[in-house]
Amino acid sequence: MSWTKYVGRKVLMGFAGVLMMGGVASGVAQTAAANVANGPNDAQIQAEVMKALDNKRFKDVKSSVQSGVVTLSGTVDLYSAKVDADDRTHHRKNVKGVENLIEVAGPTVDDTTLRDKLAEKLAYDRVGYGTTAFNAFTIGVENGVVTLGGTAYGPTDKDSAISLVENYMGVKDVIDNIEVAPASPMDERIRLAEARAIYGATQLNRYAIDPAKPIRITVVNGNVTLSGVVDSQADKDVANIKANTVSGVFKVVNNLEVAGGSPEKSDK
Repeated sequence: MSWTKYVGRKVLMGFAGVLMMGGVASGVAQTAAANVANGPNDAQIQAEVMKALDNKRFKDVKSSVQSGVVTLSGTVDLYSAKVDADDRTHHRKNVKGVENLIEVAGPTVDDTTLRDKLAEKLAYDRVGYGTTAFNAFTIGVENGVVTLGGTAYGPTDKDSAISLVENYMGVKDVIDNIEVAPASPMDERIRLAEARAIYGATQLNRYAIDPAKPIRITVVNGNVTLSGVVDSQADKDVANIKANTVSGVFKVVNNLEVAGGSPEKSDK
């Protein structure tokens, strides 16, 4: 073999070696990039979730992880614990999703009793903050599932009502349909004027004595809704008249119920 051919063959072999090493390096780099993209494996996520749920509230909760999706199962005593477990799991790093199959295994309370107890608790919620009369909530209960509706004066009032229900024994689930009255200087003026007009009436001022049983006044975009229970049809009529005396009101819907009677709805 001539020296020229020998040198040429060595050069080609060296070049081929460089290409092979480059290919290997490229493959390693791609694998490393894929590992970074995939993040920690399921076992690592599982460990993080177990750490997040290391609390006696979750002693009967189990978790499993597949491709970054966490499945929670088992039982808790309160619905709020189920919500908390979900929230804690969602906030773990690299968790892609949560399937919450936790069951609330607290005491079973019949729907009527549960509704009455919750209504009583909500009636006194946030008493002393000056917003009680401006919150009008509705409560429905079916098989332990509580549906909350109506209108809250503000976000804090809504959150407080939901938290109260979520932490009550016997509640299996909570459906939140509560609306929050939009912040509006005009509505706030009307709201306060309505309270003065209604509670300032001699015939009606006794409804301000028990903070849990006021004539509730909801104002949204200038529209006023009265709700609650009054002692007589005359009280209901007077409240309606007084509500309509406030300037700037577009419409008054009188949903007040007369004790011992059926609710009658009247519009301005």
